[in-house]
Amino acid sequence: MKGLFAEFDERSKSEAVKKLIAESTPDKDFFFMVILSVLMATFGLLLQNVPVIIGSMLIAPILSPTLSLALGVVIADGNLISRSFFTIVKSLAFAVFLSTVIALFFLPFVDTEAFSRTYQQWDAFFVYFSVAAIAGLAASFSSVAPHINAILPGSAIAVTLIPPMAAMGVGMATFDWDIISGSFLVFVINVLGIVFAAMVMFSLMNLYSKKHVVKRAVKKEDDMNHAPAEAPEAG
Repeated sequence: MKGLFAEFDERSKSEAVKKLIAESTPDKDFFFMVILSVLMATFGLLLQNVPVIIGSMLIAPILSPTLSLALGVVIADGNLISRSFFTIVKSLAFAVFLSTVIALFFLPFVDTEAFSRTYQQWDAFFVYFSVAAIAGLAASFSSVAPHINAILPGSAIAVTLIPPMAAMGVGMATFDWDIISGSFLVFVINVLGIVFAAMVMFSLMNLYSKKHVVKRAVKKEDDMNHAPAEAPEAG
């Protein structure tokens, strides 16, 4: 195990932490990508089109705040924990609202039986958690490991965060509690699996030593996000 992390020098860890904080910052760009990914996921679910659903997961930014939540727990930073948690909650609210609106306009395309079968497989929830944990290990490792960041998109597909968020909206549009509860449970299980696995990986990487880097990065991003726009120069 020691050899696995031998390539991680302190500089690469610091840069990875800064990048993760930047990508999980709840700014207008982040939520714009959330909106696009949810819209695509909703249409993909309504059409039962797997490539479209996969595409929505590729552009979704939800994985980053989930990883930063795990990092916040590992370094015991309450600010990062609350920041990441509320980013996930806001993203969920955006997703459910948008998918509900879309589903209401396209009710004839909604196959409630198919949704119920997908999100009511109660005996498969442990499998969902296991898949999310494996994907979380891969995502957290590749977020720090040099030269293999290219596997992050694959991890984003495996964790399946966006489709259940979109499915919740479809369930609300059709007033189907089974779909709502089942998809919400799948979403929560995926988040817990990712956070658990990322906590293990970040702990093995000894990212606790980067607590000061995290604090500076969060302050920098928040200051930039709340900075007033520059007034135009007088002509």
